[in-house]
Amino acid sequence: MEPVQISLAVVIVLVLVALAFDFMNGFHDAANAIATIVSTRVLKPHQAVVMAAFFNFAAVFVFHLSVATTIGRGIIDPAVVDHYVVFGALIGAIAWNVITWYFGIPSSSSHALIGGLVGAAVAKSGVSSLIAPGLLKTVAFIVVAPLMGFALGAMFLIIVSWLFVRSTPARVNGWFRRVQLVTCSMYSLGHGGNDAQKTIGIIWMLLISAGMTNASEDVPTWVVVACYVTIALGTAFGGWRIVKTMGQRITKLHPYNAVCAELSGSFTLFLATVLGIPVSTTHTITGAIVGVGSAHTVSAVRWGVAGNIVLAWVLTIPCSAFIAAVAWWLGRHFLVA
Repeated sequence: MEPVQISLAVVIVLVLVALAFDFMNGFHDAANAIATIVSTRVLKPHQAVVMAAFFNFAAVFVFHLSVATTIGRGIIDPAVVDHYVVFGALIGAIAWNVITWYFGIPSSSSHALIGGLVGAAVAKSGVSSLIAPGLLKTVAFIVVAPLMGFALGAMFLIIVSWLFVRSTPARVNGWFRRVQLVTCSMYSLGHGGNDAQKTIGIIWMLLISAGMTNASEDVPTWVVVACYVTIALGTAFGGWRIVKTMGQRITKLHPYNAVCAELSGSFTLFLATVLGIPVSTTHTITGAIVGVGSAHTVSAVRWGVAGNIVLAWVLTIPCSAFIAAVAWWLGRHFLVA
């Protein structure tokens, strides 16, 4: 890819916008990691967000940058990337996050970014700019991730029910309150590992297009550290509007089934991150919560709430893509190179 002429000031502004998205990702998706442990009253909200933020950052020492590589080179053709495409993608993702946060809808920051990239790239160069294998793999996991969360959550709950069939509910919940500290930490680790890398990928893409690095070199260390610190800060501030939806409106949670949901969500996120697949932490934990609820009894799940969440999932990519396409057009006419 030939570098495009981009001023240093524009690069700095777009890096700051990318970090703003990263912060909002942590802020918007904090509920995914902490809603279960807050709703079961194992931790107070401020304790939960501090723990989640710590493990968001700790993921930098655990996971390779496989997801960043997929975002940077596997969704759209790197040859079409310039500062206008990056600007459009970020604005599309941020705008959709703000809309869904305002209405308390747990949509996916990850798929908002994917939609933003798709919308901006198609606006510039048409559908030929899309890389089908990477995009299809990502879209497939819109279904696969929540189904994995659902199946594993239900399976873990059945196993726990058989193992503790002779124990009293008070004793089981007392033991699982301690276990939940571990499983919630694991989920926060997976959240940081998958989600921070998406912003790393888009900043890396910008730097390559500006000729400040190239695809054969490692991602600059400052990009990696900045993205992990920023998503951790976003999580520390938290997205409280979504906590109630995730924690109690889908199904009633107790420590024992919250552990099952967090464990199944963690496994799914770890697997996806190792494979380099950008997945939605929102989709994953929602599927897991529905799984543990329906394994107990189908009527325990408020299917109307779950249906509204699924509708938001379906709308995320096309809506963020449309906003990104408009933002690309505006940037092309009004953003100085």
